[in-house]
Amino acid sequence: MNKKILIMTIIFLAVDQVSKILISTFLTINEVITVIPNFFYLTRVNNTGAAFSILEGKTILLIGVSIIAIIILLKYMNEFKKTRLGNISFSLLLGGIFGNLIDRLFLKEVRDFLKFDIFGYNFPVFNIADSLIVIGVILLAICVFRGDDKSENSSK
Repeated sequence: MNKKILIMTIIFLAVDQVSKILISTFLTINEVITVIPNFFYLTRVNNTGAAFSILEGKTILLIGVSIIAIIILLKYMNEFKKTRLGNISFSLLLGGIFGNLIDRLFLKEVRDFLKFDIFGYNFPVFNIADSLIVIGVILLAICVFRGDDKSENSSK
């Protein structure tokens, strides 16, 4: 693994874990703090599933999926040109996946706390790791669109 990717992954993972520790320390389960009325709230919920609580209670399956995703990303990284955007996208993805994996391994659930109400739609509660994964996927898609997934090594 590229040293830059490793350092950024550790930083993203640390931000995720510190945010979860702070929320767990200062909020009780289902407590809500209004940050921006009718838009953004902090609320502590524990999720035993994946996004939108799908696969609720399937912690072992989700741990397995996370480990497989990490292995695939580590292999796939080597197929990419070494670009700043690629490094950032892989770091975001790895930091986010590891962040939620740590929760599942040690707590058997993921700590979520970011809640948005957008134009009356009560968006599902999520966390920093989830945001890292979504942004990482978007940036990785941009890399693929630009052709960064075709490194000099992969064409030989």
